[in-house]
Amino acid sequence: MKIFVMGAGSFGISLAVMAHRLGHTLTLWSPFESEVNQLYTNRAHPKLLPGVEIQQNITITDDLEAVSDQDMIIVATPSFAVRETAKLLRGRAKPGTVVACVAKGLEADSYKTLSHILCEELAQCSHVALSGPSHAEEVVKGVPTTVVAASASREAARFVQDALSGEALRIYISDDVLGVELGGALKNVIALAAGVLDGLGSGDNTKAALMTRGMAEIARLGVVMGARSETFAGLSGMGDLIVTCSSEHSRNRRFGILVGQGHSPQDALAQVGMTVEGYACAKVAWELAQKQGVVMPITEQVYRVLYEGKDLGQAVRDLMGRPKRHESEEVWLFSRRD
Repeated sequence: MKIFVMGAGSFGISLAVMAHRLGHTLTLWSPFESEVNQLYTNRAHPKLLPGVEIQQNITITDDLEAVSDQDMIIVATPSFAVRETAKLLRGRAKPGTVVACVAKGLEADSYKTLSHILCEELAQCSHVALSGPSHAEEVVKGVPTTVVAASASREAARFVQDALSGEALRIYISDDVLGVELGGALKNVIALAAGVLDGLGSGDNTKAALMTRGMAEIARLGVVMGARSETFAGLSGMGDLIVTCSSEHSRNRRFGILVGQGHSPQDALAQVGMTVEGYACAKVAWELAQKQGVVMPITEQVYRVLYEGKDLGQAVRDLMGRPKRHESEEVWLFSRRD
């Protein structure tokens, strides 16, 4: 099978290397000529994936000419670049091509999921969201990993499942595309908050509470928007949340640690030096929660700390001092309350 990977960041490279091991013919694309030249010459990206070799017969290019002849296209760009990337494919990708998106985020201003964007820009293709606990640094090393392929087309989801499953990657399928994408995007905000707690020196009790209640508010928003509650207990929800809140590979957690240690958001972004999806998503998520009339207290405090300069200690106190609740109150009871 011919697979075209768009985006030569850590996850794009790891997927290309992994898919090549499964016997597929791979093309790795980047829009940046300098990046293509560096990867072509060194067959490695020592900063993102030290010690990982990009096999010699993986084509590395900034040319989109070959995309029309591909069986699958994997979009592995940062979320903010997905619409622009999709526009580049318009008129080039042949009708019916399966486009699998591994980016996780929401579009600013429109609040649209990435699958929604791809459907708008590439209506002639079949779309799959591939999400779950899957750090590139472990996927490329063959560490056993399990994710979910979500699509409105069961055939397209099974196509991705069959193409990319192997000894080290198990793929489930789902038709709850909205739930899978919201879980993948919004957990980055909670993971950022988990990093802040680590930076503040908080304990395991605090972090466990944050993760549990963070997933509760993600599910609350998702259900109001039409997703299924059980999706958020799955791989793209709780599974992805756990790994992103706890892993040393998590950029969102790393960014949060720096903020918790007293660095400004801008300084923390500069120190991480790579895309921190949770930073942009915190603003989009908070605006979306207000639009939907859904209470998301952790997301609100993250937004206020990052974008309004709120004191971290006060943010924690405000969360701990919220009105007393029954843990199992129904979602709708929260939907229009403080």
